[in-house]
Amino acid sequence: MLSLLSVVLTFLALILIPSLFISRRLRIPLSLRNILRFIKVAASQHDDEEERNEKSGTVGEKEKRGRLPKHVAIILDGNRRWAQKRGLGTFEGHKAGARRLMENAKDCFAMGTNTVSLFAFSTENWARPEDEVNGLMSLFEECFGSEIHFFHRDKIKISVIGNRTKIPESLQVLIKEAEETTKSYEGKHLILAIDYSGKFDILQACKSLAEKAKTGLIQVDDIDENMMDKELMTKCSEFPNPDLLIRTSGEQRISNFFLWQSAYTELYYTNVLWPDFGEAEYLDALTWYQQRQRRFGRRV
Repeated sequence: MLSLLSVVLTFLALILIPSLFISRRLRIPLSLRNILRFIKVAASQHDDEEERNEKSGTVGEKEKRGRLPKHVAIILDGNRRWAQKRGLGTFEGHKAGARRLMENAKDCFAMGTNTVSLFAFSTENWARPEDEVNGLMSLFEECFGSEIHFFHRDKIKISVIGNRTKIPESLQVLIKEAEETTKSYEGKHLILAIDYSGKFDILQACKSLAEKAKTGLIQVDDIDENMMDKELMTKCSEFPNPDLLIRTSGEQRISNFFLWQSAYTELYYTNVLWPDFGEAEYLDALTWYQQRQRRFGRRV
């Protein structure tokens, strides 16, 4: 009887209490399903710690299944459909999506991710109705203004990538301020892609390399993948290539986002609309990622 009681108490201490802490911190319902997902994540973190302590091992061991993603990229899709389903205007959908944007970024960092990239506004989005575009720009300004205290409190580095020439001057000022005042922070990096195009990113990198070759700073034969990486807009990140890319709303394409960087990214598609993509849905994506065997073209 005493032995059984000890087992029960040990279970509570090792599983339920940590799960309750995570549940309260991330506002996730404490259910059997979420407890099991928490156990998987905790086991993965333990595996990563063991791997770091190993002084030797094969490539397969170092890339073993269960590793947590260092860089998560998300294509935020489904705001308008979310609003339409509720009889609301498009702007209300974007407002709901903006709220979810910061909440999910915080959850990613809480689960141990270093870099979070959010595809907030593509170059092609300029073709949308003017009032919708203006509304999105105002939401971006509101986000930078209202969340700057959070960036500093949690020491989150902010970077914005994309072509800024069309972005309103008032938004550019807020972006520069956020980037400048958070540039020294390490460990948590939030990248917002605004007026971003994967094709444009590759083109501007090629033009930069061509100009350097033309002026004699580099030789054409010196150009390789590493040099290309350093010319892309994601050079601001310690982990420029995402391990996991999530797209919400059911669409199954990357829509001109991180074309070079996603060569070996795990692509996760969900039918959940972006404003409904909460903590539990992110844990589903994380669990799916942990079950992937990342070979990077090698045979394991």
